[in-house]
Amino acid sequence: MKKLLFVMFVVMLAVGMAAAQSYTAGGGTGLYGIDILGAHQNGGRGCAGCHAPHSGAAGGGGNAATNAAAFNDPLSGSAALFGQDVTPLLGYTITLGNGYVETLPGEATAYTTQTAELEGITMCLACHDGVVAKGQMMNGQSWEQRMGLLPSTVYGTRPIPTLLGNDSGDGNTSGYGNDHPVGVQATLAAVGAWSNNATTSPLTITINANGAISNIVPNNAAYVAFNANYGYPAIAGSRWGWGVSVPAGATSGGQAFLTCTTCHNQHAMYVYTAPAGKQTGASIAGGGYYPTYFFINSPYNPGAGNTNPNVAVSTTQFCRQCHVTESNEYAGITTVTTQY
Repeated sequence: MKKLLFVMFVVMLAVGMAAAQSYTAGGGTGLYGIDILGAHQNGGRGCAGCHAPHSGAAGGGGNAATNAAAFNDPLSGSAALFGQDVTPLLGYTITLGNGYVETLPGEATAYTTQTAELEGITMCLACHDGVVAKGQMMNGQSWEQRMGLLPSTVYGTRPIPTLLGNDSGDGNTSGYGNDHPVGVQATLAAVGAWSNNATTSPLTITINANGAISNIVPNNAAYVAFNANYGYPAIAGSRWGWGVSVPAGATSGGQAFLTCTTCHNQHAMYVYTAPAGKQTGASIAGGGYYPTYFFINSPYNPGAGNTNPNVAVSTTQFCRQCHVTESNEYAGITTVTTQY
């Protein structure tokens, strides 16, 4: 009888461990057992906090935002059923880190020729701006930190901001001087991830006859090796689109620019899985679920530490997919793989 109880205990323990395991790749040292939307459950409103099923921003009660007295964007909700009021951000100019300037689309173009900037920047800032469009559900501190979910000893104790324009950065008037550039000036060419030299360019970006990206693949030997050791998940994006965008009527891969949703997948807070059919030959292309944090659209795990000097941590590899000239592979070191 005792033997039977012991066997049952072992079986139940194994089942419990299997049920708790969220990751099939990458070591499994990240978060577990939390709804994948995490912070974007929006205080209980859930999906409707961003995607109002009826009436756009009016369906959520609208925002009390500076410089938005009218609250009357007639196209509110017509793109992605977005349910926050973007009126104060239409045509708004922000100066980001290193002096990159992005003027957000006005209403005349936001829903026509500049939808990538609307959906990939403006909609994000409708909640995360902190200057003219403070979101009604934000308390300004990282949800993972506030809930005690961040890896111990990795981050400090002061609140990690989520309202981006609340500080002055380098003193510029928009408050974004310490934030990563996004927008049409923040191109892959600007950081050296693309050039018009077909032989030496790290990436090949194919633009189709409609002026849209149809393919992105590693090109030179260094980026092919980097891809094998990590990948280019943020650039590859998701199953419904590429991570970078191009202006309407683009003719060159050099015009591919970053948006907020290049680095972040707003629908998955702590698990990354590679989209099928992209990143052929990448370390992460074979499927599996990798730990990540902060809605990063890539394997990104500060909790994994750096216990092995022969591997590069995923938090560093994540940055190198654009800043590839800072990678091991560009220094001629191709044997350093990734610690996920």
